[in-house]
Amino acid sequence: MKINILVGTMTGTAQMCAQEIELALDGDDIQVATLLMDKLDPSVFADREAVYLVCTSTYGQGDVPDNAKALYEALGSQKPDLAGVRYGVFGLGDRTYAETYNFGGKRFDDLLQSLGAERIGERLMHDASSGTLPEEIAIEWAQSWVDKVRERLAQTA
Repeated sequence: MKINILVGTMTGTAQMCAQEIELALDGDDIQVATLLMDKLDPSVFADREAVYLVCTSTYGQGDVPDNAKALYEALGSQKPDLAGVRYGVFGLGDRTYAETYNFGGKRFDDLLQSLGAERIGERLMHDASSGTLPEEIAIEWAQSWVDKVRERLAQTA
């Protein structure tokens, strides 16, 4: 299995979570690549053999992080057909911003689904004010997400 983790981050927390996920999952039959969204365009989704994990924080008024804006806007304007793309979302946010809590992940999730991609599993929404370490939650969630990916891939094989 090949997993491409696409990272949208402002302060580095999402990147740290992605790196911890990569360390926990990479090996044996899983290849993990962590890619910062800075210079990505919609062609990143061209590899239909891979599954994708969007790991992103939320910034400002519920926006995607600065390094993710170009990819997000390109997906929205180019509207590529993402049928056959399978992905998951690990979102980071702070519940004290109730009206925009975890909107970075939600925005990517909604956009990818509107373009025909299929989300596997539920979107994780880590709350920075919860007192839990996001990288620990990320590893635990990613391991169960991989199990769901395996189940889904077995259904379509």
